[in-house]
Amino acid sequence: MSEGVPARDDVCPIMRIGDTLLVALQGELDDATVVRIEDRLTKEVARTHATGTLIDVSGLSVVDSFIARVIARVVGMVRLLGSEAVVVGIQPAIAITLVELGVPMGHLDTALDAEQGMALLRRLRVDGNRAR
Repeated sequence: MSEGVPARDDVCPIMRIGDTLLVALQGELDDATVVRIEDRLTKEVARTHATGTLIDVSGLSVVDSFIARVIARVVGMVRLLGSEAVVVGIQPAIAITLVELGVPMGHLDTALDAEQGMALLRRLRVDGNRAR
């Protein structure tokens, strides 16, 4: 995959920007689709040796507890593959829902938008072996 060109499949596009992958989740995702995205993204991180992964959830209309758990699981998998991960675009209503459902998300690095997320990824890469 060349820089800036999305990897296309039936799940969702994954853009490569330098050594960072960007995946933008959109619409209403069913459980099977979220699991396919998880598989696709982890394979792409391993294939490209990306050092950063930005997961944009601003386009999601609904995030239930299963989707939230899968996103948190993806972050853990991506980190095990050697890529820092930041989740961006969590909308206020979604944040409220996640807290009310008791979904553990405190271990995630988050930012308001992609620009702030990219800046956070740069800082995380510099920090390197930080304690998690």
